[in-house]
Amino acid sequence: MKKKRLAIISSHPIQYNAPMFATLARSAKVYPKVFYTWSQSQEKLFDKDFGKEIKWDIPLLEGYEYQFINNISKTPGPIGYKGIDCPDLIPAIKNWGAEAVLIYGWNYKAHYSTMKYFKGKIPVYFRGDSTLIDEKSGLKQMLRRLVLTHVYKKCDGAFYVGQHNKTYFLKHGFSPDKLYFAPHAIDNERFSSNVISFKQQAGEWREKLGIAKEDLVVLFVGKFESKKNPILLLEAFRHLNQTGSHLIFVGNGIYEEEMKHMAEGQINIHFLPFQNQQMMPVVYHLADVLALPSQGPGETWGLVVNEAMACEKAILLSDKTGCAPDLVSDNVNGRIFTSGDMQDCSAALKHLLKSKEGLEKMGNESFRIIQNWSFENIVKSLENHI
Repeated sequence: MKKKRLAIISSHPIQYNAPMFATLARSAKVYPKVFYTWSQSQEKLFDKDFGKEIKWDIPLLEGYEYQFINNISKTPGPIGYKGIDCPDLIPAIKNWGAEAVLIYGWNYKAHYSTMKYFKGKIPVYFRGDSTLIDEKSGLKQMLRRLVLTHVYKKCDGAFYVGQHNKTYFLKHGFSPDKLYFAPHAIDNERFSSNVISFKQQAGEWREKLGIAKEDLVVLFVGKFESKKNPILLLEAFRHLNQTGSHLIFVGNGIYEEEMKHMAEGQINIHFLPFQNQQMMPVVYHLADVLALPSQGPGETWGLVVNEAMACEKAILLSDKTGCAPDLVSDNVNGRIFTSGDMQDCSAALKHLLKSKEGLEKMGNESFRIIQNWSFENIVKSLENHI
């Protein structure tokens, strides 16, 4: 069988997408090539939210065919429509002989131009994870709805990541028969293999932090920023004031100094700096519960939740987290609380931190659920619909 040539348009190599592209490259039906449009991303990148240069310690350009397209923007970067401008993109796709195009993100000049050009020539598909969670009614929302509906008319179909994302696409003009489920996923195998080693390293780390084996640990992983709302989690944990429980924050960000000041004198609240990808499975095994108390705007999914579930952890989420209705069932593998409600968050923590045995059962359910949220199922969806 001749493989269908699929041109994938993405701004830059992303730690969550690159392994999926490598999985897709092994498909018997699809032959992908990724065209990266932010050519400057090959250089070291400074993450303003983490406050440091980030260089991932897993390979992002292995196992699949790719090409960086020259970005001529005077202000290069995925920060606005004019930040990615690639006159050579359309010729490169044509010269490669693409039979279909899959575009990640429309709101860059190069990406939107590609959508417009290939519409009606070869099938154009879209991949994104936007939601309506933060939408506010009014004139601005109405105008945005009109603009997006016009944009998505350039697409022959879209691959949605979950329930909130599907609702978003339906609201912006896609008919149900043009929407295809391709689950938001991470490299489950990388997080669920070598468990004995991961747990051993985590146990030694816990000991250094003064955390006993029987103690219960809540974990936050990510940027210390308003969107993630880590301060609410800190306040809820302090309010709970439960003996034998610990809270670990892993990351950096603008709230770091304030949070450390709030936690002064509390030996059961710990701060660890940003950890790179290879250490993340060990980080999750420090804990019994992963908490993501996001208030938005823009928490479209929360892939740290997938990672923690692959490590068999119970989950605590706010209802402003995009993945909540897909990945967490109350009292099955975690709890969902009302975003911004410290009392509700604290009550959810109290419910979860009843026993280690109960959390282990929830963790087992998390692991069972996340098996269907895999790269393999993304590939199957692409194979079936492109």
